[in-house]
Amino acid sequence: MTEYLSIGLSGRDRVNNAIGGGLPEGSIVLIEGEDGAGKSALSQRFSYGMATEDAYVAYISTELESWEFVQQMHSLSYDVVDLLLGEQLLFLHADVDTHNEGAKRQLLARFAGAETLWNADAVFVDTLSALLRNDPNYEAVSDEDGDHVIQRLVTFLRQVTMQDKTVVLTVDPTSVRDDALRPLRNVADVYFQLETSQVGQEIRRNILVRRFQNMKTPVDDSIGFSVQQGRGVSIVSRTVA
Repeated sequence: MTEYLSIGLSGRDRVNNAIGGGLPEGSIVLIEGEDGAGKSALSQRFSYGMATEDAYVAYISTELESWEFVQQMHSLSYDVVDLLLGEQLLFLHADVDTHNEGAKRQLLARFAGAETLWNADAVFVDTLSALLRNDPNYEAVSDEDGDHVIQRLVTFLRQVTMQDKTVVLTVDPTSVRDDALRPLRNVADVYFQLETSQVGQEIRRNILVRRFQNMKTPVDDSIGFSVQQGRGVSIVSRTVA
């Protein structure tokens, strides 16, 4: 029987309900969207909510350092300080811009080999595409060899999820080759594709649910959401005239 990781905050927003009551344990979750689509905001909301529900959560950011993460979460009214101090939430900054040679640039190998990271119930990687494009094992190889790198990553992720770990990956489809994304899309148990559109002065964001295996309760094919300072992520119901 499938168990689920609730993303909590049911008394505050409708996000957990909108995604069917939680993410299945032992699943690979892919959140795909271009810059500004809301990948990080959704990851931050999911990770915070899981941690408040007593799941042990690890969060890797390729953009934010620890103090920036705390500030960002505070701006969304997600107070993570106690969760960090209580070790319910582990935050790690991945320095993908390092120009060092050798082991420090082996980003994917370091990611897979970080034992403390894989003690978590849920691991968030925001963004996997930044790890890929800055890892020399991927960036300097031919298309065929690049496929082998991705396949090894997919195999590793499957081994992790067999231990009931849930892995949430964000990717920007404009920053890595489509043939690198295809295996990740295929292996994902939950696949969210984010789209944005502008209507007047309003930016509308949607989650297109491309795949959701073992959902707890029915999930809509399209979920509207907004991201606001002081409020965080909210589900938006839109009617079509």
